[in-house]
Amino acid sequence: MKRIFITGAAGFLGRNLIAHLRERPGLALRCFDRGDTPRQLIEALVEADVVFHLAGVNRPADPLEFETGNVALTAQICNVLHRAGRAPAIVFASSVQAALDNPYGTSKASAERALRQFAAESGARVRIYRLKNLFGKWCRPHYNSVVATFCHNIARDLPIDISDPATEIELTHVDDVVEAFLAELDGTATDLEAGGGIRSRRITLAELAAQIHAFHAMRTTLLLPGLQCWFDRALYATYLSHVPAEAREHPLLAHQDARGSLAEFLKQDCFGQIFVSRTRPGVTRGNHYHHGKSEKFLVLEGSALIRLRDIRGEAIQEYRVTGERYQVIDIPPGFAHSIANVGAGDLVTLFWASEIFDQERPDTYPFPVGLEPASPEQVVPEPIVVESV
Repeated sequence: MKRIFITGAAGFLGRNLIAHLRERPGLALRCFDRGDTPRQLIEALVEADVVFHLAGVNRPADPLEFETGNVALTAQICNVLHRAGRAPAIVFASSVQAALDNPYGTSKASAERALRQFAAESGARVRIYRLKNLFGKWCRPHYNSVVATFCHNIARDLPIDISDPATEIELTHVDDVVEAFLAELDGTATDLEAGGGIRSRRITLAELAAQIHAFHAMRTTLLLPGLQCWFDRALYATYLSHVPAEAREHPLLAHQDARGSLAEFLKQDCFGQIFVSRTRPGVTRGNHYHHGKSEKFLVLEGSALIRLRDIRGEAIQEYRVTGERYQVIDIPPGFAHSIANVGAGDLVTLFWASEIFDQERPDTYPFPVGLEPASPEQVVPEPIVVESV
C-alpha cells in the first residue's frame, strides 16, 4: 500500500488530483489543508511515501502571508522529515513567477530552495513544477483565474472586466498537470525539467472572452465552435462546469407542421448539422434530392420505410428500419429520397446533413421517389422552415 500525502488538498489542483488518485487501487491518501493542526501534518508526513506539496498562498490580504503560507510551511515540511529521518518523494507545485521579482514569486523561489537543500541532504527525489496559469473544472471564480471568472460571469450573463484586451496569458489545463503528477507517482516521468513537457496555450484576453461568449451563444445559435484543438475542448469543458444548474437545460426551437415537428440540434461549418424530427403515422417526408449535400438517417423510435432512387434511373432501393435496431442509412447526392412512417405510433428520426441548411441556397429539389405507402392526403410536400426532410 503506497501512502500519499497531499497538502492544499481543498484547493483547485488538490481536488482534481485527489479525484484521480481515488480511482486507483493500492493507495492510502492523507490530506492536509487550512484548519488542520501541526500535529496532523507531522503524523501524515512521517508515514508518507510520496508527498504532493500543493498548498500555497497567492492572493493574501496581507503580503506577509506569502512568508507563512509558502516559505514557512515548506520549511516546516522539510524539518519534520529531516528529524524523522524520512526521505519520501516530493512533488512541489511552484509557479513560473518564481523567476520574477515580486512577493509571490520570491516566496515560491524560497520554498524551492528549501526543498532542493532537503533533497541534497536526504537523497529524496524532489520534483519542482513551475506551473503556468491553470484552468479547468472546480476552479474558483473571482480569485486568481481569469478563465474561471470569465466562464462564471458569461454563463450567467454578467459583465466581465478586461483592462487590456491585447494582454496575453499562457494557460495550462489542470488535467495535464494531474497527468504529469501521476507519472511521477508511477515512476514514468522523464528526467527532464519537471513540467517541461506540459502543453500550454498563449491567448489574449480578448480572444479568450470571445471564445467563451461563443460557447454561451450555442444555447441559441446551436453553432458548435471548432473543437479540433485540445485547448478548445478543455476550455469548453471548463465553461460547462461553470454553467449553473438551472441553465443546463434549454429547449430547442421545434418547427411544427402537418407532418409533425422538426428541431435543429447542433451545427458547425466544418461538420454540417444534426436535427431531429417526429413524424406522425402514415406521413411521408422528403421526395427530393440534393446536388452536393449528403445525409444520414437514424431512426430512434417507430418504424420507417426509407426509399432512394437515382434521379437518372427508375430503380428504387427500400430500407425498412425501426428504432429497436440502430441502423444508419446513407443518402448520397443525386438520389431522391423519402422516409415514411409505416408504424402505428410516432416516428422519431435523427438526421445528419453535411452542411448547414441555408434558406438562400437550400440545395433541395422536389422529386418523387415513386409510389409511396401513404395516401395522397397524408403526404405533405411543402418544405418545413428549417429543412425539407
